[in-house]
Amino acid sequence: MGAATLAAAVALAGCSSTGGKRAEEARENAASGKANVTTPRWKFAMVTHSGDGDTYWDIVQSGAKQAAAKDNIEFLYSHDKEAGKQAQLVQTAIDKKVDGLIVTLAKPDAMKSVVKKAVKAGIPVITINSGQEVSQDFGALTHIGQDETLAGEAVGRELNKRGKKKAICLVHEQGNVGLEQRCDGVEKTFDGKVKPLFVDGTNMPGVESSVEAKLQSDKKVDAVVTLGAPFAATAAQAKESAGSKAEIDTFDLNDKVAAGLKDGTIGFAVDQQPYMQGYEAVDLLWLHRYNADMLGGGKPVLTGPQILTKKDAGKLEELTKRGTR
Repeated sequence: MGAATLAAAVALAGCSSTGGKRAEEARENAASGKANVTTPRWKFAMVTHSGDGDTYWDIVQSGAKQAAAKDNIEFLYSHDKEAGKQAQLVQTAIDKKVDGLIVTLAKPDAMKSVVKKAVKAGIPVITINSGQEVSQDFGALTHIGQDETLAGEAVGRELNKRGKKKAICLVHEQGNVGLEQRCDGVEKTFDGKVKPLFVDGTNMPGVESSVEAKLQSDKKVDAVVTLGAPFAATAAQAKESAGSKAEIDTFDLNDKVAAGLKDGTIGFAVDQQPYMQGYEAVDLLWLHRYNADMLGGGKPVLTGPQILTKKDAGKLEELTKRGTR
């Protein structure tokens, strides 16, 4: 080996060793909640349309908080299922002069003016989870989530594979455009019949009784598609009470859904990876402020859909208990 080659090899080895050490330190810091960067202590706010006790948003927050710890970000979270109150919370974030804003647009008409106000104030905005179709028009940098229509279409195709003929689509919040798009997508690709069943998602006993009554009155229903993970177990209980043989399938994932996939009480789940939505939203805002970066070229950054079945249940149980799936 010549002197030049030897010198290059030594230099490469040194870089590799240092890089490996730094990567390991970064992983350790992230796990312990320590920042991995030396950028200023910026303040990011996330305002969602979540109601109280919705475990889906616990997972979103888990991802956001992990990224915030890594990126030296002060993370503020607030939520309200009422669109007008959600808009007020966004205004509060604007008044606090946050350095970045993450919002959901489940009811975009109520959010349009305040989101545009944030953009006009120079606050970079990223939308997540819902509102993909209006995100760019409102001035957001990008949207992170799943295309709800495509997710619904994936469900329709999966129902076809399973030989289903008649399904009900359980809508737990009227006026939520994302839920409507999910049902529309199912109807588009499902070869059988699908009908929406509107319920009050804040009243679980009412949800159960409505599903039970529907299954008792129509024995031809062989699939119930719930549009959120918390409703899957309730639908499964209603099925049992009704003496129905309908399969329970769901959008989204939590620990009960993972257990249901494992024991067969749930046929399949469509995961949009909420941990990733929270994590990537914070990380992209940091990258934008630090380095003027942005993924997607103006197009949405998709985190789903991913069809999950019994074969995935073992690993999913572990991850849902950790709070990241």
